[in-house]
This record gives sequence, structure tokens and C-alpha cells, in this order.
Amino acid sequence: MKECQFIADRRADWETWDRWLEARRGGVQAQAALPVAALPRKFRALCQDLSLARDRRYSEPLLDELQSRVLAAHQRIYGAHRPQERHATRFVLRELPRLVRREARLAALSALLFFLPLFAALIALQTYPDGVYFLLSPETVGRIEEMYSPTTLVPGRPRDATDDVMMLGHYLANNVQIDIQCFAAGIVFGLGSVFFLVYNGLVIGAVAGHLTQLGFIPTFWGFVAGHSAPELTGVVLSGMAGLKLGAALIAPGRWSRTEALKQAARPAVHLLYGAAGLTFGAAFIEAFWSPLPTVPVVVKYGVGVGFWLVLLAYFVLLGRERHGA
Repeated sequence: MKECQFIADRRADWETWDRWLEARRGGVQAQAALPVAALPRKFRALCQDLSLARDRRYSEPLLDELQSRVLAAHQRIYGAHRPQERHATRFVLRELPRLVRREARLAALSALLFFLPLFAALIALQTYPDGVYFLLSPETVGRIEEMYSPTTLVPGRPRDATDDVMMLGHYLANNVQIDIQCFAAGIVFGLGSVFFLVYNGLVIGAVAGHLTQLGFIPTFWGFVAGHSAPELTGVVLSGMAGLKLGAALIAPGRWSRTEALKQAARPAVHLLYGAAGLTFGAAFIEAFWSPLPTVPVVVKYGVGVGFWLVLLAYFVLLGRERHGA
């Protein structure tokens, strides 16, 4: 497709994004330009536009315009009511780990809803391999087998992927979609968050279980080891945020449901900040580190374990008050 035709076909959607970005944050104008429910699908399409433009070697001005729009949209999606920059360090080093510890029950519930189906599917497929087709289509199964085959040149990537930046956009779009689903669906009395946590756990477990059963262990587990800690923890935090909203609606206490929802919104959005940072970091690791074929798989395993230990120490130890002797 020629560049001029590509621009003509996609210009309407880009102008919609521009109106959304220019509208007041969270205001009625922003909702009118682009409803929240449409954000995951529209953002994925926007990232695909950037990938196609790069792949087809369109002009630099168009590439710069699309890249700026993708970055602005990502920052806006996760940046609503962002703490001021001077408070960012305090938020990361103190407030977020304290919040997660304070909401330990929600953290445990979110992790259970996500990881229990994940490991159940992974284990079940070792004895019943055909069970993968209850969760994934044959086309999807064939695609992931091709991506993680021992004969693939770069693990974790489809053959038509051309560069790291293209995959970064893809990973960002996919991870943002999951996080928004787990968070936003909490408004349905938490049931939506429960569904998306369980569903995504089952799908990820099915992929891992199927590839493990086939023996694609170095290519698959070597690929996911590095970014699994921030990516999966980001899903859990997003689920916590959604469950926080749902809990406020189910048990508002002495407040009205509207007031309880307002009270729960602040910690829920702060949890989403944490998920955003982890998701963004995981996408960079997944795009630039995980697929490296020259790095020994043992090193990738070691880096992956290191990330899990660092995150565990972060949430358990940081932000605690120091008491004098």
C-alpha cells in the first residue's frame, strides 16, 4: 500500500486520538472523543499503524508523528492524576510498597485468582496435551509453536517481525490491554476483574503448558524468564486495583456506594501507577533482552530469578518506618 493511501485510510482514527489527547484529562470531552471501553482496541490499532509504517519504510515525518502519538497515548492512559514529578521518588520508594502491604488481602486474592489457574493449566497439559484447544484456537497454537520452535532464529517473535521497536509497540499494546481489562472491569462489583484475572491466567498457563509439553523449554522459558516478574506482577497489581473498586461497591460500609467508590479510587489508581511502571519495564525487557539468541539460557534464568527476588524485597522491605534505639 502506498503511503498516501495508508494515511488516507487511517487519518480519521489518528484525528480521534489527537482530540482525545487534547481534551481535558478525564473530562466529558475526552470520553466523547474516545470512550474508555474502546481504549485497548484503539491503542493496539495505533501501535500496529506504527509497526506497519516502519515495516514499509514510510517517510520519517510520518514515523515521527506516529511514534509521538503512541508515546503520548501510553503516557495519557497511565498518567491520569499522576503524582507530581517531585513526589515520584517518594511514591516509588515508600508509598507503593506500603500500599501493597496495607492491601495484603487484596494482593493475595488477586495473585491467587491469576496464578492458580495459570499453574493449573500448565500442570494439566502435561498429562492432557489436547486440553490446550479448549483455551486456544488451532491457529493460535500453530503460531506460538512457530515462534518458540527450537529452529527459530529469534525466539518469541513471528517471522514477519522486523525489528525490536516494532515488537516493543506490540508488547506495550498487549500488556496495556490486559492491565486495563483487569482494572476497569472492577467497576462491575469486582466480577470483571475476577474474570480477566482467571482468564488471562488460564491462557498464559495454556501457552506455557503446551510449549513445555512439546519440549520447547530453552526457547520458551529462556525467553519469558527475564520479563516474567515485572509483567505478571503488573497484572496482579492491576487486578488489585479493580478488586479495590469492586470491594467498595459490594461493602461500602457507612458511606454511600458513590462515596465509597471515590474513597477507593485513589489507592486503586496508585496501584495502577505501579502496574504501569512494571508493564512498561517488562515490555522493554521483552523487546530488547528476552529474544537475544547469543545469551546463554542459564544466564536468562539467573536474570529472571534475580528480578523476582528484587520485586519480592521491594514490596516486603521498602517504605518501612525507621525506629530509633
